[in-house]
Amino acid sequence: MTGSPLADAVLIGIVGLLVGSFLNVVIYRLPLMMERQWADECTQYAQDSGLLAQASQPAEKAAERFNLLVPRSRCPSCGHGIRWFENVPVLSWLALRGRCAACKAPISARYPLVELATGALFYACAAKWGWTATTAVWCVFCAALVALTFIDWDTTLLPDDITLPLLWGGLLASAAGLTAVPLTDAVIGATAGYLSLWAVYWGFKLATGKEGMGYGDFKLFAALGAWFGWQALVPIILLASVIGALVGIAMKFASSLRDGKYVPFGPFLAGGGFAALLWGPGRIMQAVFSTLGLA
Repeated sequence: MTGSPLADAVLIGIVGLLVGSFLNVVIYRLPLMMERQWADECTQYAQDSGLLAQASQPAEKAAERFNLLVPRSRCPSCGHGIRWFENVPVLSWLALRGRCAACKAPISARYPLVELATGALFYACAAKWGWTATTAVWCVFCAALVALTFIDWDTTLLPDDITLPLLWGGLLASAAGLTAVPLTDAVIGATAGYLSLWAVYWGFKLATGKEGMGYGDFKLFAALGAWFGWQALVPIILLASVIGALVGIAMKFASSLRDGKYVPFGPFLAGGGFAALLWGPGRIMQAVFSTLGLA
């Protein structure tokens, strides 16, 4: 704590840049870790069922550690280990001109953008609430949403490892008085958020025989209900639906829709959560009505 609100916000924003650098690791590795876990479970089931011979060299598997901390980050093109001074948020990417120090392969601009977005969100939280526990919990909220946004966009997965702690975190933060949402409203918000999208999912599936969204969307919307209360659910879902539809239409005309012609919904739910945090549900409704030409 520096004593200056602006300096405190800048300092926490810098912490956000560092957290954003770690989120890049989470975004890339967590889906791979999930896939490996599923593959291991399938293999174990096949072995237990006698459909597959038992592995003869289990020790090799133990040596292949892969998690959020190990192995060290490397260039996917040449395997060059990223040194600490090549991993300074934003600055290293600029100094390297967006290329690997060893093989000069391009490094996606998304890495510094994730860092900048996280830093900006941390700064906004600190500017609003100062050097407080409330700032800390909302910074955790922002970090979780950033990770979920990009994981879902890349893989259409919303990992339980993030959505469920986010849900419980919102309820605990409400119970501790760290958000402006009464605990009753948070519990109702979590319940209504989950059940509303669950009902939409089953209604769409019964009507069309297709799945319009995944269970992760239910859990994410429930988490948003826990953080913002049931009153914010309608503004958030309206904003997410409108922006999602506009993006989907734009991608269709640009022929950039992926196989299956789908657009993941999680990033737009997360966007509604960011809007609720920064501007409040009332401003969201005004923005939606303006977008639809109703204002």
